[in-house]
Amino acid sequence: MKYRKAEIKDLDNLSVLFDNYRVFYSKETDIESAQNFLKDRISKNDSEIFVAENTEHQLVGFVQLYPLFSSVRMKKLWLLNDLFVNYDYRKKGISLGLIDKAKELVEKSGACGMYLETEKSNLVGNNLYPKAGFELNNDSNFYEWYLK
Repeated sequence: MKYRKAEIKDLDNLSVLFDNYRVFYSKETDIESAQNFLKDRISKNDSEIFVAENTEHQLVGFVQLYPLFSSVRMKKLWLLNDLFVNYDYRKKGISLGLIDKAKELVEKSGACGMYLETEKSNLVGNNLYPKAGFELNNDSNFYEWYLK
């Protein structure tokens, strides 16, 4: 498996993976909007996307991170926002490989760390992240506010 940064040439295949990821989280399928969203992220350099590519040069997974800053630490911090592996390629360590790419980004960018959020019902993710070295923060209240 090859892990690398996503490029514009990956948009068609990456959009399908991204759409499948969104469907997993109960969103309606919308490949065209997924492609436009990813094209903006890549062309504007406002996220980092890494892909897993098999020996047949097919994209089988991706991870997307967004930059944030920690005022208390006075350093960059990364939000691991999206992680998805094609159903046919699960349980092969690909998620861990993608997380390793994210960890490399944290180190190379001089950031202090990364964090993520997943639904409590995501049993696969909740088992995976501790294996990848993430620690559950039980001391924090996580609040949300959305524009209506």
